[in-house]
Amino acid sequence: MGLFYKELDFRSTPIGDLMLRRRRMPQLEDCDIYEVKLGEDFLMTSLFHEAESQLAKLGLSALKDSSLDVMVGGLGLGYTAAAALEDGRVGSLVVVEYLEGVLEWHKTGLVPLGQTLMDDPRCQLMHADFFALMREMPTKKYDAILLDIDHTPTHVLHQSNTHFYTESGLEELKQHLKPNGIFSLWADGMPEEEFTHRLTGVFSSAEAHTIEFPNPVTGGSSKGAVYVARTNEP
Repeated sequence: MGLFYKELDFRSTPIGDLMLRRRRMPQLEDCDIYEVKLGEDFLMTSLFHEAESQLAKLGLSALKDSSLDVMVGGLGLGYTAAAALEDGRVGSLVVVEYLEGVLEWHKTGLVPLGQTLMDDPRCQLMHADFFALMREMPTKKYDAILLDIDHTPTHVLHQSNTHFYTESGLEELKQHLKPNGIFSLWADGMPEEEFTHRLTGVFSSAEAHTIEFPNPVTGGSSKGAVYVARTNEP
């Protein structure tokens, strides 16, 4: 690609303008970097995805069953879903995405992991509002629900998402999990102690992990958080 920057898609959505762009940085040997923006928010970059992958790995490693039904909330660039599919115990994976454009990027192969997800028969992409689904009575329960949508429990993309991170919102999610099910959540930056405490009030156990990964732009490192909570009900 001769250009340092190229806009691959741009469209208006009910929650802001959505953009997919690809760029190169000479200091990174001109590798292609894919970035997603929603309004003024950077949602995802292919340059940093270790925490998104660890969301799936840490969440699923907490399960002992040999066949797993998994839901992912938020598709992004597909790193969480792809990491979940690397676990051979995953028998079915439903990825819920609100933004239709993000689904189209994967279905048409516009983003690098699109073909990987589309070629795996275990993976189903669903166009829906994850938070609205959690408020409904479940028609199917899951061994694990992995969530990567908002920046943090206190820095949300839309104010309507705030309810989900309350105790009542987490109780609604809990009804979608099987006994001994796992809820795992990605967040930017360091874990929030108050949210970990809130999880322990709803679930039988909860812990927060700090994921540190190299930042090739700054030459230092960056951090993300992964929360893992278990229902542990008979």
